[in-house]
Amino acid sequence: MDRFHLLQETIAGRRSTKPAVLNGKKIEDGQVRQLLELANWAPTHANTEPWRFMVYSGAGVQQFCREHAELYRTHTPPAAFTPAKYEKQLHNGDKASHLIVVYMKRGNNPNITALEEICATAAAVENILLGAEALGIAVLWSTGGMLLHPVMKDYFGLGNEDVLLGMLYMGYTDEPVKSGKRGPVEEKTSWHH
Repeated sequence: MDRFHLLQETIAGRRSTKPAVLNGKKIEDGQVRQLLELANWAPTHANTEPWRFMVYSGAGVQQFCREHAELYRTHTPPAAFTPAKYEKQLHNGDKASHLIVVYMKRGNNPNITALEEICATAAAVENILLGAEALGIAVLWSTGGMLLHPVMKDYFGLGNEDVLLGMLYMGYTDEPVKSGKRGPVEEKTSWHH
């Protein structure tokens, strides 16, 4: 298979996998490092490389999930709090091998916009997702729970202009991969000659 068709197969085959259907099998740390190396090759204007990763594994995943759930309990108004959401945050990592929190570290170059840095970091995440697909690793890129709440920046010690982009719940699954569906690209494209 030529390189284009191999890449096409990897991209079209990639699916999000919810943490609840992971099987608890552990990913070797070396494979996670390989995925982070792929992330490091994302496009970046002026080589700012704004992507940052906090990797949790083993008991660290469950510890983060407990603290995440407690942040939800503490910072959610009683009328909006739901026990089901608390339990979901508490147990999302039960069968995950690794959890990677991804954020954009804002630099001080005024010529590089925050949007460019966010896009570069998102491209780094996509590199991880595609590498994971190639390695048979299941991943969910989540912005759920408290991730987008301002308290999370304090929790992680981030600067005001840094931006959290998501949590990657990673592991393996025994569930069959469901086929994907996208609308025709023609409906989303206009050509100008």
